[in-house]
Amino acid sequence: MDFEFIRANAPLYVEAAGITLRISLLGIVLSAAIGLLCSLIKVFKVPVLRQVVSGYIELSRNTPLLIQLFFLYFGLPKLGIVLSSEGCAVTGLAFLGGSYMAEAFRTGIDQVPAIQSESGLSLGLTKGQVFKYIILPQAIATSVPVFCANIIFLIKETSVFSAVALADLMFVAKDLIGIYYKTDEALFMLVTAYLIILLPISLLCSYIERRVRYAEFGNSSAVPGK
Repeated sequence: MDFEFIRANAPLYVEAAGITLRISLLGIVLSAAIGLLCSLIKVFKVPVLRQVVSGYIELSRNTPLLIQLFFLYFGLPKLGIVLSSEGCAVTGLAFLGGSYMAEAFRTGIDQVPAIQSESGLSLGLTKGQVFKYIILPQAIATSVPVFCANIIFLIKETSVFSAVALADLMFVAKDLIGIYYKTDEALFMLVTAYLIILLPISLLCSYIERRVRYAEFGNSSAVPGK
């Protein structure tokens, strides 16, 4: 193991990690927004749009992210739409993540007992207020483990972004291996970089999950006298 090589090239990984984190953050935020919108369309059974969302979810979940990126990077220019490497990466990650987040939201909403909606309506709340103040907070809390798993999954999926010439962690590792043939050192730094990114996120997610379980959010057994 050439530690001098590692020391000299570590800044490249730091810069690439910054790009990976920026793309991941944008992609995850957009994924959550798309997922929430799609889940609302499915839960409220909006005509036509419900079928469109179902088709989108099936398409997104059953095609590899790499193929989606190739379509965005090489296919869209044929239609006159040109995206940068970062634009393709964010769009692809949001397209993939949106379907997973949609299912997470939908599952959480389905687990909220119907009696709670009925109780809210009986108190004079509108359907929108019932959803905003009663259903959605409980659905999010219930879905925390799935959300956390999706976040980690999406960050790991960024490893294919090098296919569209984005200078992320995998791109840097492949570049160094191709130039210097330092496979062990390049892969060691790649694994270390992803570990540094993902381990704190995993620990934070575990902490949040424990807090949610301790609070027994949305669980009537947590109410005194129940």
